[in-house]
Amino acid sequence: MKFNSALSLRLVTVIILLIAISQRVNAQQSIGFGVHANPLAGWFSSDDSNISGKGANAGLNFGLTFNKYFFENYAFSMGLSLITAGGNFSSSDTVMLELRNPIKVLPDNKLVYNIKYLDVPIGLKLRSIQIGYISFFTDIGFNPMFVLRGNVEIPSQNIAKDNAYNVLNKFNIGYHVTGGIEYSLGRTTAIVIGVNFNSNFTNIIKENDNQPAAKIMHKMLGLHLGLIF
Repeated sequence: MKFNSALSLRLVTVIILLIAISQRVNAQQSIGFGVHANPLAGWFSSDDSNISGKGANAGLNFGLTFNKYFFENYAFSMGLSLITAGGNFSSSDTVMLELRNPIKVLPDNKLVYNIKYLDVPIGLKLRSIQIGYISFFTDIGFNPMFVLRGNVEIPSQNIAKDNAYNVLNKFNIGYHVTGGIEYSLGRTTAIVIGVNFNSNFTNIIKENDNQPAAKIMHKMLGLHLGLIF
């Protein structure tokens, strides 16, 4: 009987704790909404030594963010944004590009890609306590990305902005890491300044007999500028 009483007391204690935690979570649950416009630099890298990156191009990432707080400084993050980004690379092999017309790209000729994505980032946001008007944050997660359009230039062959949509994989997934500060303007409104890095896991170029047999990754580094409400 003594054992049963002790067990019952423990069960009651656990239930009380669970209820208290649940009420705390519900009380602190809130949704944050924001907008951002991030100037960025995009470039390509590859796992194949025959593919060489040839520098970065300027781009822009702008869109909306949503944060679902499950504790005061912890949130599930989601977003919807349009990214225009590019980059340059070349191959030491001859490559056939299936554009509107098949084009033979000679070895070491630079290809300049410009791609527009629809990005749906999903992640976890961690925020520090507010010190004065400032709090620090980081957001880490995954990026399902859909290619809306793309073009390619081959300067050495006088090819300018030819449609490259059919050459690109229409969907890829990557990851993001964002960090910075939030400067409070009062209540829940704040200015956001930080740095954002994106990279994809999957090949941006379709793999076939006419494309380089290599994994080409699109990387982006941007200045994160936003406003949250």
